[in-house]
Amino acid sequence: MSLVLFNDLSGKKEPFKPIKEGQVRFYSCGPTVYDYFHVGNARPFIVFDVLRRWLEHEGYKVTFVQNFTDIDDKMIHRAHKENITVKELAEKFIAEYNKDADALGIKRPDVAPRATEHIPEIINTIEKIISNGHAYISEGDVYFDIQSWPKYGSLCKQNLEDLEAGARISPGEKKKDPLDFALWKAEKPGEPSWDSPWGKGRPGWHIECSAMSSKYLGDNIDIHSGGVDLMFPHHENEAAQSEAASNSGKPFVNYWLHNGFLLIDSEKMSKSLGNFLTARAAIEKYPPLALRFFMLSAHYRSPINFTTEGLEQAAAGVARLRNCKSDLDFASRKRKNNDSDFDINKFNDELKELDEKFSEAMNDDFNTAAAIGILFDVVYLINTSLKEHEFLPEEFFIASKNTLDEYDKILGIIGSDDAETEHDDETEEIENLIAERTQARKEKNFARSDEIRNMLKARGIILEDTPQGTKWKRELI
Repeated sequence: MSLVLFNDLSGKKEPFKPIKEGQVRFYSCGPTVYDYFHVGNARPFIVFDVLRRWLEHEGYKVTFVQNFTDIDDKMIHRAHKENITVKELAEKFIAEYNKDADALGIKRPDVAPRATEHIPEIINTIEKIISNGHAYISEGDVYFDIQSWPKYGSLCKQNLEDLEAGARISPGEKKKDPLDFALWKAEKPGEPSWDSPWGKGRPGWHIECSAMSSKYLGDNIDIHSGGVDLMFPHHENEAAQSEAASNSGKPFVNYWLHNGFLLIDSEKMSKSLGNFLTARAAIEKYPPLALRFFMLSAHYRSPINFTTEGLEQAAAGVARLRNCKSDLDFASRKRKNNDSDFDINKFNDELKELDEKFSEAMNDDFNTAAAIGILFDVVYLINTSLKEHEFLPEEFFIASKNTLDEYDKILGIIGSDDAETEHDDETEEIENLIAERTQARKEKNFARSDEIRNMLKARGIILEDTPQGTKWKRELI
């Protein structure tokens, strides 16, 4: 089957048809860099990283843009609290974001624009909206005129009356309608500001994404993603102002995708409840790929409950995948024999059948939960073959390794293993110590045998004695 995606604009699954054949323009909302990102933010970063990988696997040329919001109220308040500039705060937490994202296997975007580096584009976008009759100036502020935009509410599926029922005008705001939102905010004492046709000030939050996506992807893009909490008001406002600026009649986005909430022990994460958890804290306690595995173990649109038990199960899942890869490598060096009576044609047919199921799962609104289940079916097939046959042909090892590597390029939940065929200096040293230990055991020199085991354990190397020899792997940390 071809790729289908659940489009929040239409409220149903739709076949994916890119604007330009073979190419995908993909924008995903990035972090506001005033702190470490939390585990709830980690979910969209991870799941839409997998969609990007799947599109690339299917042969699309993907241009993936994910922004950094480096100017807003939270940035300003945190910078004042730490007695540093907003720019210094942004530099610090962009670096910390990249550190944590790298640990979680999240690929770097093709473009990672910062709002403060796109002030001219933001001003130009606002000018177009004003010129097209959809915004007004009010004492140095610029507001989007909701009443001028009949389509407002089409993404979040609410009408203006319902939305206005919960809206209000905050003190200091001089706007016509409670739902009107700021495109440009007039300068306030102690805040960063830039020159504009309406006086010194800074951009509103929503306009940043519209200006940056337009610059790098054009006025009509294929996919826009983010957490479900961004659907309103952020994405609703993005769509309105982007289409009001372009005035082309084309939709801003063809496919809107949103991941479900992440709950902490069945409650929404909140600092006031004391269950707020950063991704940094989570990956200091659990293997980073366990967190990634956990986020992919449920369908991206479903809520997911973050628990200690769930993280431990995810860590066990990653360990099982790594062990399969390690066992496969070990066996390829000890048990390879092309004279084996193993039925390689049957094995390849079974792999092909599983591969077709994997593709079906990923093409069905990138169902990573189902895809992971099929990956474990592959692991079971490989492990059964290793268990039932003392020797196996080279083709078995090549096909098995290629399959695991292919799925890992898409899901990113196995990672590299230390016992692969590339033998660096450390690998050679470890295997020499294992050979010495094996000889010591033969000579019943158990003191030396235990000494070597303990020495390797202190370095995070775990030994496993099998009938075929001693295997080793690193602790999953």
